[in-house]
Amino acid sequence: MMEELTGFLKNPIFHAGFFAWMTAQLIKILIELVVEKHLNLRKMVASGGMPSSHSALVTALSTSVGMTQGFDSPLFIVCAAFSFIIMYDASGVRRAAGEQAQALNRLLDEHEKFKDSEQKRLREILGHSPLEVAAGAALGIVIAILVTP
Repeated sequence: MMEELTGFLKNPIFHAGFFAWMTAQLIKILIELVVEKHLNLRKMVASGGMPSSHSALVTALSTSVGMTQGFDSPLFIVCAAFSFIIMYDASGVRRAAGEQAQALNRLLDEHEKFKDSEQKRLREILGHSPLEVAAGAALGIVIAILVTP
């Protein structure tokens, strides 16, 4: 069991995905620090924002698999397909859900009956803009190229 865990942690594909995700999350913290003049460490585990950590993670994994197994391998094709699905979902379905949450929160704010109630506001930042997805994807590819032998 320990050998499998050690092998997993030493795997360059794992390194590519992990470092791409971590870098994207750190960039989000830095952007908020510069723009808002506020250090928000919650961004380290939050979704949404620039760049997309989901896109960075999946493109780093796919690129690293392509580099180690071959870009014509069935495993790379599967990874790439799942990456496109995740990125499409981040900029499509999850973004639409976030926009709906914004609209519902505005209705709550405007409706007198709910002004003093403990009605829970919905989380608005769920998805990504196409630019955030593209930036995350580019980051993931670069990180994979840097860390994959």
